[in-house]
Amino acid sequence: MNRLKITTTLLAVGVLLSGCMDASVPLSELEASDFTRTHQYMVKDTLQLDDRTDFDRATKGLIASDDSLIIHNADGEPIWNMDQYRFLQGPAPHTVNPSLWRQAKLNAIHGLFEVAPGLYQLRGYDLANMTVIKGERGWVIVDPLTTTETAARAMKMVNQQLGKRPVTAVIFTHSHADHFGGVDGVLADQDRDRVEVIAPAGFMKEATSENLLAGPAMVRRAGYQYGKTLTASPKGHVDLGLGKSVAMGSIGVEVPTREINKTGEVVEVDGVTLEFQMVPGSEAPAEFTFYLPQWNAFCGAELVSQTMHNIYTLRGAKVRDALQWSRYIDEARVRFAEAEIYFGSHHWPVWGQQSVQQFLTKQRDLYKFIHDQTLRFANQGYSADEIAERVRLPDGLKQTFSARGYYGTLKHNIRGVYQYYFGWYDANPAHLDPLPRSTVARRYVELAGGAQAMREKAQVALDLGEYRWAAELLNHLVFFDSSDQRSRQMLAQAYRQMGYQSESGPWRDVYLSGAQELIEGVKRDGPSMEKNMAEVLAKTPMVHFLDVWATRLDYEAAGDKRYQFVLGLTDKQQYYLLEVANGVMTYRQIAGSVPEGVPALVLTHSLFIDIATRRIELRSLLGHDELEVSGDVIDIVSFFRLFDNPEPGFAIIEP
Repeated sequence: MNRLKITTTLLAVGVLLSGCMDASVPLSELEASDFTRTHQYMVKDTLQLDDRTDFDRATKGLIASDDSLIIHNADGEPIWNMDQYRFLQGPAPHTVNPSLWRQAKLNAIHGLFEVAPGLYQLRGYDLANMTVIKGERGWVIVDPLTTTETAARAMKMVNQQLGKRPVTAVIFTHSHADHFGGVDGVLADQDRDRVEVIAPAGFMKEATSENLLAGPAMVRRAGYQYGKTLTASPKGHVDLGLGKSVAMGSIGVEVPTREINKTGEVVEVDGVTLEFQMVPGSEAPAEFTFYLPQWNAFCGAELVSQTMHNIYTLRGAKVRDALQWSRYIDEARVRFAEAEIYFGSHHWPVWGQQSVQQFLTKQRDLYKFIHDQTLRFANQGYSADEIAERVRLPDGLKQTFSARGYYGTLKHNIRGVYQYYFGWYDANPAHLDPLPRSTVARRYVELAGGAQAMREKAQVALDLGEYRWAAELLNHLVFFDSSDQRSRQMLAQAYRQMGYQSESGPWRDVYLSGAQELIEGVKRDGPSMEKNMAEVLAKTPMVHFLDVWATRLDYEAAGDKRYQFVLGLTDKQQYYLLEVANGVMTYRQIAGSVPEGVPALVLTHSLFIDIATRRIELRSLLGHDELEVSGDVIDIVSFFRLFDNPEPGFAIIEP
């Protein structure tokens, strides 16, 4: 009997033998159920997990690695810790999907690597890679990680192992913070006026504005996606698929001295020739890849990765264009067909012209398949959920590790493509104006014959390993009565098993984070996004702040009254007239000084940033030398009271 038949038999036996989960076991110690164990065996049966090709690539060219890699911020708090992943040894435990376990071991390989003579990478010092290119006079740095602290530690390794040289240029491949935020750690001792900074067109706009309008909601959701409050362990956070984790230190940015605008543009910097390909709207709104003729090497940035990426990201973001993404990859495959090396902003390189072509072809076909099959079934009348349940990757992609869902997943990317074309409405009239979740929960509990009857049905589902159905029932019970501790415990158990089974690192983190909050509540520790990004926000255009401010207007508090207020920045000689009427705040820049009779707050830009990042409370500033108040202070206070402060720990798993 082959292994697949054996594991299928075990599943049937598990249905008969599995009893109720022991509610007395602490959630963090909950073991994998018989059904989860069977699921993990079946994963092992379907994949060649003993294939060592990627491990050989991930370790090739290792120059040096840190025995202990823990990086601290200025307050001595750890913001990056590779030591916590030392449990990634041997075969996968039953509490981790064996395919994710394999990816987690690969992403745990860290150090300084030689990709080719004169071309190096730091991997495992942050979520992303930092690439170091040897120029004629110094180092050309590509993607200087997320934080000042992690980038500085990476540069320390470079200087120790390769010899200290000045940084002559910095390249930002795209506008996500894990590829530019550590620039201050790279340029700490540099004469910045002598450093060329190269970025794609639109970089500063996207780098300073992305996620700002929806920042509080995205940060809260990202806490789930990245497992921010989970402990790294075989029963907790294991990997993100794209890398190990997200560093939470100081983030900066540098204004580009040169923007790349078109595909085919060739630039020489410090004796290094780069040919660029523009790929905006793929993985990032501002992004390029580039080719290094001296090495026959293609830097794919984040256009391609050693995993399926996100067409729709769970933290919430604008849906990406899967078809265009696929076209960009094909363009790169043809334009840089001579490439003998691929390296990227995440993961490990690929060597050999044929291997690089195969890698790019599979990545191209992955996004094209998701796009085309979603549209195929949508045009037959299937909903997003129905398509996600129906479509499976063909064997040519399914057996390719770089096409598997360690970060993005087939199911949620299908829903992303559907959303890109059709939005949230699936054309079913019952879904046009649905009842609120709490109301639906109450009605379903009543329909089931009460909370106890519904709990009993959920327990049967748990005992049969039907965790998705159990979660559906128990979610209604928690939204019906959030104080129902038994239902919370049962739902957490279901989420734990779903997390253990997940091949996607973010899916695992989402399930385990939800389970944790059901039992322990919301954890509100750590520095705020605003404080970590103070240097970025200082370079953010004022209009972005005003757009955010407008989204926080409490229209009910404003009522039918009309308000006016002037915000002035003395050092920038900028004045903005803000008006509230009809439930909206509008603004416009005005020339000159404050209009007569309009209350105003005039201050320096740096002081405004301190207020915006909550370093200083506005009420403590009255009488400050850099602050001038004109008009009635009561009017100013009344204006500020019209705006909400977002709740950083808003409810997700309960009403």
